[in-house]
Amino acid sequence: MLSYHTLIIFNKIIVMFHFFQRYLIATYAGLAVPIQAAYKHRYLLFLLIKRDVITRTSGTLLGDAWLLFQPALQIIGFWFLLDIVLKVKFPNGVNFIDYFLVSMLPWLFIAEVLSRSLNILSEFGGLYRRAVFPIVILPLFPLILSGLLYALVMAVTVGIMEGVHTMPIGALTILLIAIWLIPLTYLLSVIGLFLKDISQFFPFLITLTLYLTPILYMPDLMPPPMQWVLAINPVADIMILIHAGIQDLSWTWANLWRPLIWWLLLLGPAAVLFRRAEPHVREMV
Repeated sequence: MLSYHTLIIFNKIIVMFHFFQRYLIATYAGLAVPIQAAYKHRYLLFLLIKRDVITRTSGTLLGDAWLLFQPALQIIGFWFLLDIVLKVKFPNGVNFIDYFLVSMLPWLFIAEVLSRSLNILSEFGGLYRRAVFPIVILPLFPLILSGLLYALVMAVTVGIMEGVHTMPIGALTILLIAIWLIPLTYLLSVIGLFLKDISQFFPFLITLTLYLTPILYMPDLMPPPMQWVLAINPVADIMILIHAGIQDLSWTWANLWRPLIWWLLLLGPAAVLFRRAEPHVREMV
């Protein structure tokens, strides 16, 4: 006969095992379901992307080229301020403008995707309000559209600065970031629909992320008492890895496993939250 305390411990182990099993299933679904949905409804996604491009550039002289010029113009503005006006220099000999561009383009991609994800379900509410529509693909829409544009811009930019051999790394960087952003797009799409106040606060949060990420400065320039900020900011680790891959700057294994852990922790909850919120989406728009 097992003792009473042994039975309690055994039951707790079983409960933890089932919880871990359900969590693994949800985590797998958090990645598999979006990819399967994107493939299944790829033609619909293509039509949505085409419609969005036409809507944003219709009537302009440059047409679709504006989608590429917009991030380039933002970069030029920052470059003029920081390199021409303020003449920012790094003390360790690393070229500031090269470092800045390699960081800023991925950050602009992240900021654009997350900002649009916040309102994506409301933006396309007219498509699914009175008709059957695969809502599950909508959070992927800004990822795919912006991912294609920024992958091209990133590849060309790093190719010019670091050599043609770095162009595949530049494009791959945007692809990997897009995969890492999948759970965040699903979380933000639901939060933005059901909690409208977040859209008022989110621009400040994005701007704060820019200052707390080693984009305008190198990681070792962060004051020692503030180094913990870089450790809890997964975007900082991503930027360090990008510079390591393209510019051969230093990195540690912690820079790799910290954003990976964040990603794995968010995949399951994002999938569960979106699945449970999906029946109520039409009521909110």
